[in-house]
Formats: sequence, C-alpha cells, structure tokens
Amino acid sequence: MKLNIAVLPGDGIGPEIVEQAMKVVNAVCAKKGHDLEATYALTGACAIDEVGDPYPPETHEICMNSDAVLFGAIGDPKFDNNPKATVRPEQGLLRMRKQLGLYANLRPVMSFPSLLHKSPLRRDLVEGAEFMCIRELTGGIYFGEKGRLDGGNTAFDNCVYTREEVERILKLAYEFALKSRKKLTVVDKANVLESSRLWREVAQEMAPNYPEVTTEYMFVDNAAMQIIQWPKNFDVMVTENMFGDILTDEASVIGGSLGMLPSASVGIHTSVFEPIHGSYPQAAGKDIANPLATVLSAAMMFEYAFDLKEEGQLIRDAVNASMDAKVTTEDIADDKTKAAKTSEVGTWLADWISKQ
Repeated sequence: MKLNIAVLPGDGIGPEIVEQAMKVVNAVCAKKGHDLEATYALTGACAIDEVGDPYPPETHEICMNSDAVLFGAIGDPKFDNNPKATVRPEQGLLRMRKQLGLYANLRPVMSFPSLLHKSPLRRDLVEGAEFMCIRELTGGIYFGEKGRLDGGNTAFDNCVYTREEVERILKLAYEFALKSRKKLTVVDKANVLESSRLWREVAQEMAPNYPEVTTEYMFVDNAAMQIIQWPKNFDVMVTENMFGDILTDEASVIGGSLGMLPSASVGIHTSVFEPIHGSYPQAAGKDIANPLATVLSAAMMFEYAFDLKEEGQLIRDAVNASMDAKVTTEDIADDKTKAAKTSEVGTWLADWISKQ
C-alpha cells in the first residue's frame, strides 16, 4: 500500500520524538510491504524563525496533499515569556486545525500494566482503566474573539459555539460509544455558561436517536474529580475545546506519564496525529524525552488514516514489549541511572518490530 504522509517535527523535543516514531513507521512499512513517502515541513517557532509564519502556506499545501500528518510539538520559551509577541507558535497549531477542518481530537486514555506503579493513583483505581476523550477542536474560547480594553488593563476571550459545531462532535461521540461500551458522558458547565447550555440542549435532543447508548451529563469540575476517583466509570467522554485540553492532561496520571498519551485530530481534510504533551524545551537536545506518545500516535495513524489495524497493533505490542523489557526513558524508568535514551527507545522498538 502507498502511504503518503507529511511529517512536522516542530519545536523543542518535537524533532527527537518524531525521529523515533519515524523509525517505527519505517520498520512497520518494511515489515508489511508498504511504500512510504514522507515529506517534511516547517511549523511552530522554527517556522517563525525561518519564514516569519508558524504555519506557512507551503506547509499547509503539503498537509493537504498528504494522506496523514505526523506532528511533534510546538512552543518556545522566548514566545511564552513575551506577552507582547504578535506572532506565536501556537497560532500555527490553531490555524492548522482550522484550515484542515480538524474539529475532533481523539484522546485515548488508558493504563499500562507495566506502569501501574508509576501512577500516583492507587493500583485498584487505574488497573484496567480505558476510555476515549473526544475534544471539540475548532470552536470555543481558543477561537473566539479576544482582545484588550482600557489601555490593556482589561482582557477578554469569548467562548462561542454554534449548533452545527456541537451536533457534529456529538454525532462522532455517539458513533464511538456505539462501537465501545455504549456509554457517553457529556461534560459541560451548563449551570454557569450559556455555551454549555447549548451543548446540553443539543445533546438532550440527540440522545433519543441513540437508544442503545446511555447518556450522562457531568459538570466539568465534577468530571475532573471523577476522572481521578473512578476512571473506570468512563467509556466515551465528549466536551468542548478548553475543557478537553485540561481534562486529558489531568488524565495522564492514569497512564503514569504525560509522555504516554497519543491523539488523533480528525475532520474534513487530512488527519493529524500527535502526542498530547508540549514541546518540553528544557529537555530539547538532551535525548531524554519519552517518545512513546508519538509512537502510539503513529499507531493511531495506521489505524485511522489507512485502516491498517494489524500495523497499529504491532506498534502497540512493541511499546508494551519495551516497557516489559524496561527499555524506557527516565520519566517512567524504575532506575533513573539505567534509563534509556530517547534514541535508544526508538531503535529498540524498530528492531523488535523487524524481528516479529
């Protein structure tokens, strides 16, 4: 099969973790006889430095002409520490999502048998926990009108959703719930926010169309508590943009590390596959970052972009084997002094796949 992908390493640890994921992708393609064409492109702070744009038109064209996008991370402290910067790396990510029509971010949350002891939560709480968080990606406060008043002393960020935006993400969430354990949790703040009341209103209208699915409604503050107290109670969770961003970062404690959570952003055009963590600039160039979230994002790429389930499972099996063999980076290693380097993990995974 011909696989045409765009590769956007980005900033910070992005190039290092994407390099390891590509080792795995190449190993899988060699093993399964796929013809891979990978085109690299700029995005983020490095793109600003080179061409003045965090998501250049050339990068967008490459993404549009590809079957999938494998993305690393964006962000740089020189922009974080400059509140007056008019061009920021994160603008590139938001624009990429908007221009590609990526309205849904799929974030699977799960525990790993080899990492149960790494979670700050009790073993009995996280063992066997697995659910899908579906985050709306192109609306809400991140995309609403924003600005300053009163000489910069008053700031505002508007949270705006349309019925169409809510309906399409809920439809996707119900479809996932039908294929899973048939339970959908709609997370909002309908007791306070008008935008959340629209979410709940639309969900209540749609629920009767999916009688096999149990629909529950949960305020976001309650959801934040229940993810930690009873993570196994969730099956499919759907929520708006900012709530989903925060809740899934919180849920990373279930897997033992933020470096373990992959994601897929899907919608109208080319899907993007990326780890949920940021660019971690403090670790950039040190060969210590955990590449497994990016590797698992590549597994999702095979499954969702190309419908290659066996290839995705092969990558998951390799990741589990690496953890069983204690070939892990320092964030999840039992012995920090014997932790593997980022590059060593990628090489180990590719070698394991080639020997299967």
